[in-house]
Amino acid sequence: MPIVVNKDTCTGCETCVSSCPYDAIVIREGKAEITELCQLCKACLGVCPEGAIRETGESGARREKSEGTGVWVFAEQRDGVIAGVSFELLGAGRRLADKLGTNLSAVLFGPNAAGPDELIKWGADRVFHCEDELFRNFNDEPFAALLSRLIGQHKPEIVLAGATPIGRSFIPRVAARLHTGLTADCTSLDIDGESRDLLQVRPAFGGNIMATILCPETRPQMATVRPRVMKRAEYDLSRNGEIVKVSAADVGSRTRVVETVKEVSEVAVNLQEANIIVSGGRGVGGEKGFHLLYELADALGASIGASRAAVDEGWIPYRHQVGQTGKTVGPRIYFACGISGAVQHLVGMQSSDIIIAINKNPEAPIFDVATYGIVGDLFEIIPLLTKRIREAKGL
Repeated sequence: MPIVVNKDTCTGCETCVSSCPYDAIVIREGKAEITELCQLCKACLGVCPEGAIRETGESGARREKSEGTGVWVFAEQRDGVIAGVSFELLGAGRRLADKLGTNLSAVLFGPNAAGPDELIKWGADRVFHCEDELFRNFNDEPFAALLSRLIGQHKPEIVLAGATPIGRSFIPRVAARLHTGLTADCTSLDIDGESRDLLQVRPAFGGNIMATILCPETRPQMATVRPRVMKRAEYDLSRNGEIVKVSAADVGSRTRVVETVKEVSEVAVNLQEANIIVSGGRGVGGEKGFHLLYELADALGASIGASRAAVDEGWIPYRHQVGQTGKTVGPRIYFACGISGAVQHLVGMQSSDIIIAINKNPEAPIFDVATYGIVGDLFEIIPLLTKRIREAKGL
């Protein structure tokens, strides 16, 4: 239950400021104000000599559930290019909106002339677009302020964003401002048929279980979703929608982005954008085994991935790791070689179109999700497979 300050009775005595261990109470215009840093520890309750600080009741939260409608997707962009996860979220959002019988909206911040039309063609019914130069580069404060304002005005039921460095940075601020729940790093979303609540599925307890989380009382229901775990909607050139221009006249920022430095990667192909990935696990046995996988990948024009076990052994660098603590991928074809199929790894690759598993253990869990399974010694199978592929391609 959120903690609020009654502005009518607050005298600005600052007694509450020193009581907060999180520095979440500030004095603005002579009145105390609870900021998004509040952790609901309740240390401030009872310290105010005027009784101006109180905890809001359950009934207010329940009333909030009946307000507003619609599914929103925050469309992330950098340098005028919309992130791929935004199109994936539109696919998931379209499915959720259809189940709820409501509309799907996208929110786009930053100068981007073609962006709103593209979002509509990928499934959005409406796009809220702010072209202010303040949003050319990402900055937590203005992004959180404007998105919070829009949500407060239009009151959507569901708000989705990518579990990217940008989404993970400012979406929690938005949830805190709105005093609502947020589930991070979701791998699956659905709608409860009876309550119409959003079912938010994510790994928990180190990936050993998959937890389904609900936000039954307050709205909006907010979630960040891992890239490459959702399928994009169909791109439809004939789709039409509404583009709503948004003003940022009342949005300021105490900081500014001076320079953005892009990391130079040693990897030629981004795993998250690869069409074919050949991954190895503990069953590969070492660097010698990965040499066989590199040959297969070379014949296929594929990228190399790995399970955490292989990375922990030092056989391959971390940048190749696929799974809960690595990259989430969704290629057309995924080869799982010597990978047992622990849930931590499955979370990162189970959305692949075709999964080909090679393992000498017929009981390995990877076969439960595999499209095709080969039971046998990969040190015999991989060279034969590489040879046949090269022959077929005339190499």
